[in-house]
Amino acid sequence: MDGVLGLCQAKEALMNGLLETLRSKLRSMADPEKAKVLQRFFKTGPGEYGEGDVFLGIQVPLLRKFARENRDLDEPSLQVLLRSSVHEERMLSLLIFIQKYVRGTEEERKKIYDFYLVNTSFINNWDLVDLSAEHVVGHFLMKGSRRPLYQLAKSKSLWERRIAILATFHFIKQHEFSDTLKIAAILLSDKEALIQKAVGWMLREVGKRDLDAEEQFLMKNYQRMPRTMLRYAIERFPEEKRKRFLKGEM
Repeated sequence: MDGVLGLCQAKEALMNGLLETLRSKLRSMADPEKAKVLQRFFKTGPGEYGEGDVFLGIQVPLLRKFARENRDLDEPSLQVLLRSSVHEERMLSLLIFIQKYVRGTEEERKKIYDFYLVNTSFINNWDLVDLSAEHVVGHFLMKGSRRPLYQLAKSKSLWERRIAILATFHFIKQHEFSDTLKIAAILLSDKEALIQKAVGWMLREVGKRDLDAEEQFLMKNYQRMPRTMLRYAIERFPEEKRKRFLKGEM
């Protein structure tokens, strides 16, 4: 027993060391000037949606490369990163979790999906949602009940509502539009611009694959849709048609 305990402690010490080395490397890649730009872009000021988020200023392609190099990082270390106040550490954690999900068994994928939904409070900026929701939540629910998405869509959390609609991007890519349209209807009167933009974007993606399906939804709902949502949804329409939608003349 002492031998097993010793091995566990040694493994934990090794992983802790690897985690600290990884975090040190991230900080060595920091770009303070880029970080200042990102702090403003992601609305991190008091009362803004990203209030308190801390950026190092590392570009996403570098983080993706770093994630590939560290894809065997253990789950406890990934939990530490996901619960970090540093944006890039949370993003790195999600990128690695996605890689583990893609390579995992059904049991491992279920564990990652469950972990994701338990930790939505740390998936708390739009880029974190957008890079992960379809690949974990959408993929996992593709063959099962979609009920969790409707629970997320009715959440008080901005980020859970965005996860709900962005997760359906996976369905859209498989030419399944029903859940996207139903969740869009639930979020139709959402006051948050980040939700309005996300819904409009997903409606536009539906339209790329089935224009009739998007237009039927719009004809039923466009007059009561928030302007931002409508603009995003009709972005690819011919100019004259866009004008008629915006003027309420369809």
